Amino acid sequence: MSQGKKILFYSTLVFVGAYFLFTGLVEAKGFLAPLLTGIILSLVVLPISRKMEKIGIGRGITSFLSTFFIFLLSLAFMWLISFQAKSFVDDWPEIQETMKPKVEQLKSFVMEQTPLTKEDLKISEEGGESAIVGAVSNNKAKALGFFSQTFGFLGTYLLVFIYIFFLLNYRTKLKKFIVLLFADEKKKEIQKVVNKSGNVVQEYLVGTSLLMLFLAIVYSIGLGITGIDNFILVSMIAAFLTLIPVVGNIIGFSLALVLGYLTTGETSVLIGIIITFSVAQMLENYVLQPFVIGDKVDLHPFFVILVVILGGATWGVIGMILAIPVMAIITIISLNVPALYPFGYLFSKKAPDKKS
Repeated sequence: MSQGKKILFYSTLVFVGAYFLFTGLVEAKGFLAPLLTGIILSLVVLPISRKMEKIGIGRGITSFLSTFFIFLLSLAFMWLISFQAKSFVDDWPEIQETMKPKVEQLKSFVMEQTPLTKEDLKISEEGGESAIVGAVSNNKAKALGFFSQTFGFLGTYLLVFIYIFFLLNYRTKLKKFIVLLFADEKKKEIQKVVNKSGNVVQEYLVGTSLLMLFLAIVYSIGLGITGIDNFILVSMIAAFLTLIPVVGNIIGFSLALVLGYLTTGETSVLIGIIITFSVAQMLENYVLQPFVIGDKVDLHPFFVILVVILGGATWGVIGMILAIPVMAIITIISLNVPALYPFGYLFSKKAPDKKS
């Protein structure tokens, strides 16, 4: 086989393999997404389990207490979000009335700056209204779909905590199982890779959790002083979106503009939002990121953005959140396996070139 045919053959294999890999991941989301979420969250609470075990508490009890702790945190987070969302829904008619002048100004701007006419916008609105009427007429199907999705979410939600408990309780056995898969002369090296992967992801997740907490406080103070009614809800969502590099900050800022400036129309609110997010970004980039997270995850920025996009295309929001920890593990493994080192060098931003 000639060199050109070999390149074509292997390139085709790579593209076909990648296609079936991502197709399989999409189909296996119901199984893999809760399991990976359980693995990531178990790494977050692993330090708590270890500290309790050092004072003599049994592993089964520490695993249960750590799982219960993160369960309570998740319930508190969902309650706060639902409480703030209910407040927003209750205020929606008033918000809608306040936004009408801004919407009219936007329509005027669109008609002046684009080929669209008033009739085009009217047709668009009528289409939207007919879609709403059609949706309302199908309330029974929507209600059944809502209950089905709710029960599915609750089942997946509880399954994550079952995974967390068993992963914490049987972590030593799982680690030994991975080591036993390899030859004796490789066991020490594999043990080192497993420990390093777990520690790096654990440190990154704990650091990211602290980062989100600090940013939520900064956003709450700034947006609260600015005068946004639902500032706690906006602050929590904006802080949570920092898990998604670059895009998350833009979405958070846009959300604050919609719920703040567009609903009030006051210039002071717009200035307050800009100042709040500017200060938060400066703190995140120059203080919180270097000191709280540092270089816990050695990934090139280009591949961070790439894997986040792929994660979102594959599993949605949960895929975007899990993308960076999973990619960090893949990079560490690649850097420590000679055959995979070129990929580790490509994904990493500070890996040395072994040939130089």
